[in-house]
Amino acid sequence: MNFNRRSAFVTFAFFLFAQSAAAEPLNQDRWQDNFTARVEILALLETLNADLLSHDSATLTLDHWCSDHQLASAKIIANLVRGSEKEPTEEQRQLLGVSPSEQVRYRRVRLSCGDHVLSEADNWYVPSRLTPEMNKILDTTDTSFGRVVRPLHFQRHTLSAKLLWSPLPRNWEMIARVPEQHESALAIPHAVLEHRAVLTLPNGTPFSQVVETYTSEVLDFHRR
Repeated sequence: MNFNRRSAFVTFAFFLFAQSAAAEPLNQDRWQDNFTARVEILALLETLNADLLSHDSATLTLDHWCSDHQLASAKIIANLVRGSEKEPTEEQRQLLGVSPSEQVRYRRVRLSCGDHVLSEADNWYVPSRLTPEMNKILDTTDTSFGRVVRPLHFQRHTLSAKLLWSPLPRNWEMIARVPEQHESALAIPHAVLEHRAVLTLPNGTPFSQVVETYTSEVLDFHRR
């Protein structure tokens, strides 16, 4: 979805929301399976997607999402998944510009806002391109990678960004009949959005490749 189409879509979504808000009360805890809710969810996912694409740090972006949607009073916390290990593929080594023998470490974390796990991130990074202190923090604490390497003033280069699930069918705007409404809560899968990116130093040297899977819990806020 390009910028102009996204802007038109978001405008339409808010118009539709305003029209429907006066007609029926919003459910405070669960998204109902109706057309209005599906349009709102799609607008939210596209908004989060755009925010992630326009900032270098996914952690800081989620900090703002957590605060803006009052999911919890605390900032994003990284919970390290210990005991997991994934060797980098040949393609990943090429992306990172490392030889077959150079060390590449793997780290998997769940980024949480209070009790809500917003993202599950797989990270392959080159320790020789970080400072010894950064490597020590990554090895011994659950601190998120983005916070640890922030002093590097890194840049994020997105390889792919895609919705893993859409609440509306493809080309829904061309369909005369809107999806049927139901009284039950909308079934939303766990994984809703995926980003793949490479992080580089200011001089362009890559040092990390990440795969971030954003969960349906980004939508677990109470609407007024």
